[in-house]
Amino acid sequence: MTDATVMEIAQRALVLATSICAPVLGFGLAVGLAVSIFQAATQIHEMTLTFIPKILAVAAALAIFGQWMLTQTVTFTTDLLESIPTLVR
Repeated sequence: MTDATVMEIAQRALVLATSICAPVLGFGLAVGLAVSIFQAATQIHEMTLTFIPKILAVAAALAIFGQWMLTQTVTFTTDLLESIPTLVR
């Protein structure tokens, strides 16, 4: 196994991690921004008002994208495990 192979596997893993996290973080970011704008407009600064909608948004994103995220992770892991014999040479 060469250094280039290790770097390629690491790069693929980082790209996968980024693409898997993006939907969940996007939902949390969008809801957080909406709640912040609402709080600025109404001058209500309640901690639960920011926390609970974000948790619900992240849970919804996991429910919507969870199967896709798991499929991507299993595919990557399967491909990596199947390539072990060629990597060892």
